[in-house]
Amino acid sequence: MKKYLLSVSIAALLVTQSMGQRTPQASPGAGVMQTIGVTDFTVKYSRPFIKGRKVFADSSTLAPYNKIWRTGANAATTFEASTEFSFGGRKVPAGKYALFSIPSGAAWTVILNKNYEQGAEGYKESDDLAKIMVVPTSNQFNEAFKIEIEPVTDSTAYLNIAWSSVNIPVPLAVSTESLTMNALNKAVAEKPEDVAVLQSTAGYLLSKGKDLQVALSLADKAIGLKESFSNLWIKAQILSKLGKVNEAIPVAQKALTVGATSGDGAFASFYKGQIEKGLADMKSKATPVKEVVSTVKGKKKKK
Repeated sequence: MKKYLLSVSIAALLVTQSMGQRTPQASPGAGVMQTIGVTDFTVKYSRPFIKGRKVFADSSTLAPYNKIWRTGANAATTFEASTEFSFGGRKVPAGKYALFSIPSGAAWTVILNKNYEQGAEGYKESDDLAKIMVVPTSNQFNEAFKIEIEPVTDSTAYLNIAWSSVNIPVPLAVSTESLTMNALNKAVAEKPEDVAVLQSTAGYLLSKGKDLQVALSLADKAIGLKESFSNLWIKAQILSKLGKVNEAIPVAQKALTVGATSGDGAFASFYKGQIEKGLADMKSKATPVKEVVSTVKGKKKKK
């Protein structure tokens, strides 16, 4: 009878597997997606748990010192970037890589390897694309292995590899400004009559305070093609930054007038208040217009 029940159990298990039924994993899958500027970073990995065992030690069976580690569990941890980036100071092309590491008490070796479809047993040093040294820092205790990308700015972040009471902060960086300008310049060249492209480029230059005369010409072209409260407001801000506050004021006032009749919900809910505040600030900085007083001097008549 027991033999019969065992056969039935095995058969049931095989049927379940053949149907693709998911079962809980000892090291569940996890992922991190983070945008830095205009670059998307994606990390996919599995999260092992300590469960009373040793990690980051000579005697560890999970993540021993001075041995290559898949930096997670199960399949190789993958690290993907949508543009060129800097990994601990090393330039790396856009692409998908395997993330490996060699734990150590003094400084970890963190590696990006070209062969992302592998485990630790398939690792080949010849496929390494970037290999850096990172000094570990102390951290709050994490029972489950964890990877995070933080803190984030528009061009930098840290890839944090954390487990137990250890954190490995790997510096990430991207050339956000040059990437953005290259993309915008390309878009303007390919679509010189596209109002949205012209506005986006003018707005970005305005936000960076760069090439403001170029930004002004782009805003003027957008207005000429299709006037809107948004491109008028961009022009007003550019003029103000150029020190032409008196010229900016009527443009900002027109942006309010055009916005009020646009029927655009975003104007009423957000832009109206922003433009009104900006306009008030411009008026406080405006140069007073001097009144011209003409004096007519009387002339003596000749006798």
